[in-house]
Amino acid sequence: MSDTRTEAAVPGAREADRRGGAQSTGAQSAGTRGDGDQGATGGGSTHIADGVVAKIAGMAAREIGGVHTMGGGAARAMGAVKDAVTGGGDRGSVARGVSVEVGERQAAVDIDLVVEYGTAIQDLAAAVRRNVAGAIEKMTGLEVTEINVRVDDIHLPDEDDGDDGDADAAPRVR
Repeated sequence: MSDTRTEAAVPGAREADRRGGAQSTGAQSAGTRGDGDQGATGGGSTHIADGVVAKIAGMAAREIGGVHTMGGGAARAMGAVKDAVTGGGDRGSVARGVSVEVGERQAAVDIDLVVEYGTAIQDLAAAVRRNVAGAIEKMTGLEVTEINVRVDDIHLPDEDDGDDGDADAAPRVR
């Protein structure tokens, strides 16, 4: 199986890899990531928007078991209101809880998480960092300089996402 970045590279870059001949698929991946110099010979540049990197990071973080949801309390509340008004569902929430800074060759990521109760937070944070860094580097070629993980809350098994827990309780007054 070959690396997506290698397949998507410009023909000149693939030909250069073939001429080198001794590189394996894994080495091609590292070799084509480069410092951006290979693209300079093509007469153009590529700019990757912060929102694109934020979506990649959000999707990669959600793939890790133990991540209940993304975003701090205020972000989740505002997102829920926005989704209710626009009928957006999860479309707008992919990058919720993710903030990025993207430079020419590097990216830094901040992620806010709510974790499932019983999850080892340090292990979860390490897994999120590995998955997010891998996804960003694979899809964009950017070097990830840091990934800051902030755990805002723990989701308890008996908590219901849809309400504050008072809907099933008997009314206090009649």
